[in-house]
Amino acid sequence: MADELTGKTIAFLVAQEGIEQVELTDPWKKVEEAGGRPILVAPEPGTVQAFDHLDAADTFDVDRTTADLRMDDIDGVVLPGGVANPDQLRTDGAAVSFLRDFVEAGKPVAVICHGPWTLVEAGVLEGRTITSWPSLQTDIRNAGGTWVDQEVCRDGNLVSSRNPGDLPAFTDAMVELFS
Repeated sequence: MADELTGKTIAFLVAQEGIEQVELTDPWKKVEEAGGRPILVAPEPGTVQAFDHLDAADTFDVDRTTADLRMDDIDGVVLPGGVANPDQLRTDGAAVSFLRDFVEAGKPVAVICHGPWTLVEAGVLEGRTITSWPSLQTDIRNAGGTWVDQEVCRDGNLVSSRNPGDLPAFTDAMVELFS
């Protein structure tokens, strides 16, 4: 897995805080190992605060703001979870609009845990099958999607997983999707 993503820029789309750290760092490392260029995108410049479940963990530097995202510059999007992260991100109009356009253009998105909340807000789950943290299943169904309880789910340009325990399978499926 050394060059599948060479020349590709993968945006990790997050809020300013509440990101489940391992759901950011494991996929980030996998993108780098596959030759891709990960960038961290958040609503505000500066840093974002990651968490290890409910405990503050590391901070990470933002590479670009959601207002500065351009679809032609991005080859794939990763939506990490953490409860607070997607709950805040779905209130950022620039992030939601970008994600809606990105998914509707058929470009690839990998999402894990609570990350699908932003897809719900973007209105792109109608007729789609996706997995997530179990507490999102009603939101996904209300958005017109079908929720499944499985390690990895692929539906067209979307790959999803349930939780950090699924990360090995998720990161492999993510690289396959982005390549």
